[in-house]
Amino acid sequence: MSDRLRLVLLVLALAASACVHGAGAAAAHVRAARPAREAREEARVVRFARRLLGVRYMYGGTSPLTGFDCSGFTRFVYAHFGIALPHDSFAQFALGRRVARGGLRPGDLVFFDGLGHVGLYVGGGLFIHAPHTGTRVSIDSLSGWYGASFDGARRLI
Repeated sequence: MSDRLRLVLLVLALAASACVHGAGAAAAHVRAARPAREAREEARVVRFARRLLGVRYMYGGTSPLTGFDCSGFTRFVYAHFGIALPHDSFAQFALGRRVARGGLRPGDLVFFDGLGHVGLYVGGGLFIHAPHTGTRVSIDSLSGWYGASFDGARRLI
């Protein structure tokens, strides 16, 4: 094999290697940018939901003026970000991507009690929700009764 042919093959091999590694670095950059973008959106959803702390519970409620039920609360929060949800926890469970309990991120919908109750995960093992008659929108732990009746979670962002 001539020196010239060896040189051409060497240059081609180096170029191919650079393309593979360059593409991997570019893909890694895209992967890193997407979670950062998603994390910002998740934080915005949680901040907005926290602004509704203290709003009274009202069966069938969908507004901070009249009160919320659980699915009305999650529906209202996500509507603020242009995501339409049905006013029904069972129907909300059919949306988005399934999330394992260990993989929860802020903004994920969390479901309990045979899918009859829904809230919004805020991080640190806590979620925000409109619990039941006589209460107000509040933050509770995913342990205790809620931990025992946890049915699953869905990610919409």
